[in-house]
Amino acid sequence: MSAYWKTNQRRLAPWLFLAPGLFMFMLYVIIPIFQSVFVSFQDWDGLGEARWIGVDNYVELMDDDAFYTSLKNNVIWLALYMLAVPAGLLIAIFLNQTIAGMRLYKSLFFFPFVISQVVVGLMFSWFYAPNFGLFYNLLEWLTGTGTAVLADDRFVTYGIIVAGLWPQIAYVMILYLTGLNNVAPDQVEAARLDGAKGWRMLWYVILPQLRPATFIAVVVTVIGALRSFDLVSIMTNGGPYGTSRVLSFYMYEQALSEYGYRMGYGAAIAVVLFAIMMIFISGFIWKMWRDETER
Repeated sequence: MSAYWKTNQRRLAPWLFLAPGLFMFMLYVIIPIFQSVFVSFQDWDGLGEARWIGVDNYVELMDDDAFYTSLKNNVIWLALYMLAVPAGLLIAIFLNQTIAGMRLYKSLFFFPFVISQVVVGLMFSWFYAPNFGLFYNLLEWLTGTGTAVLADDRFVTYGIIVAGLWPQIAYVMILYLTGLNNVAPDQVEAARLDGAKGWRMLWYVILPQLRPATFIAVVVTVIGALRSFDLVSIMTNGGPYGTSRVLSFYMYEQALSEYGYRMGYGAAIAVVLFAIMMIFISGFIWKMWRDETER
């Protein structure tokens, strides 16, 4: 009897420790996802009685120019935000060296990660500001004509992305620094004896051992690119003329701002955003799983 009880204890112990976290995850993540899908089939202002309208919200999305502008900007965000992964890796490799003053360099590169996105948005708003902004004055000095980046629909999205990349690269760098601490030194030494160095050492020895860090870096970067609400809100509020909107900001405008209070339509935008996010993350998970099973 005692042996049977001890065996059951070993089986139950992990689930007992996981239970609080699983409960919170179900309560604040899984259930709200299904609630959002349910609300997306309704016409609801958030306070009054909801009216079931089926797929009308999704049909309306197909003819909404603002939705397509937001979707296009999200694609641009996603494509350029992925630059954070190789940039963070290269900086992490540099900071992993043992040279004088390395702690100071690490602090400088780590700084963007610890400050608020709101502060980042304000800093870059001043950086781009016409007449007194550093970027504006530098561009005027180099070309003779300054450009108000955040007021120009050709450049505004790229200007906000640059602001977002600054802390994102720092985050990825931290992930890779942690991963580099777990790289097996015996494999690196064996590769050196075989004549591997430079890019060959990085590609064939270091990167395969950084797959867990790369997986997390790609996932958080994809999520960061697709939920890019705060910087857009702080720096442009979707302007000029709505050209810097992204799906998360457009969802807020439709569901919660004074222009909307259309909870069902906002939920439909949220479902589309969630589906895009899951496609990218699921694809990467499948590739990681396939690579692991083929080894």
